[in-house]
Amino acid sequence: MFHHHTLPLMRSVQLVLITAAVMAAVAIAGADKATMDRGAKVYKGYCSTCHQANGQGLSTIYPPLAKSDWLKNTPKEKVIEAVVYGLKGPITVNGKKYNGVMNPLPSNYKDEDIAAVITYVYNSWGNPGTVVTVADVQKVKAARGKKK
Repeated sequence: MFHHHTLPLMRSVQLVLITAAVMAAVAIAGADKATMDRGAKVYKGYCSTCHQANGQGLSTIYPPLAKSDWLKNTPKEKVIEAVVYGLKGPITVNGKKYNGVMNPLPSNYKDEDIAAVITYVYNSWGNPGTVVTVADVQKVKAARGKKK
């Protein structure tokens, strides 16, 4: 059995561990401010032309990114592919059919920009809050390189 004077120490150790676990979960769950700022800049500079300022899309031409079931249900790797290599052919987003062409993000954007802009979209406008890392982007590019 523990002596009565060791209990307060054990409680404070438990509290420190719980606090550390909660902070780690928060860090993993959300995107950091620098990434979100970078992503917002890329989005405003390039993506918003078609997908609009708040990701609402445009008529039946450009699908919405806001509250997008396509983003929620599509594997992260496929979303990265769409941004890096473009997307064409029919897709359905939030019950509406779209059959346009999305150009790839121009090559002057770095992997950090790609990861940031996708993370920004995932963490904006009611989307699932996924984080995309530079490693995720590089993995998709490496996989595509092997297919050639």
